[in-house]
Amino acid sequence: MFNKILVAIDSSTMSKKVLETAMQFANDQQAEITLMHVGKEFILPQGVVVADITTIKREMRQMGIDLLDSAKADLAKQGFEVETYYTEGSAPRLIVGYATKEQFDIIIIGSRGLGNIKEMMLGSVSHKVSKLSTCPVLIVK
Repeated sequence: MFNKILVAIDSSTMSKKVLETAMQFANDQQAEITLMHVGKEFILPQGVVVADITTIKREMRQMGIDLLDSAKADLAKQGFEVETYYTEGSAPRLIVGYATKEQFDIIIIGSRGLGNIKEMMLGSVSHKVSKLSTCPVLIVK
């Protein structure tokens, strides 16, 4: 039985399918849903003025929070009560760490759909999460 579901989303079109899957899963299990988004770490490009970093980081963070708020509103329209969690850094490590710390029963995440060769060469967040996680991981394609 999966009572606590962690749903990792990003700004890709795949996230819509991930949310639909999470809603079906939560309905069947009568589970709690937490939406998580991991923002990318900002690396200062050459030539960018240091004073601009704060503004850029703030805007990137706000975009991530807006993404979570929008997804939360979509799920609320369907009758779900949803928590959200935003952080920045290495997505696989942070998703698995949060899932472990908060004792989630399952992680639902989307695949990037790169194809087997590219995925083997580049790796993917979903693949790394599935390797690192001690709880089940449902990868939506």
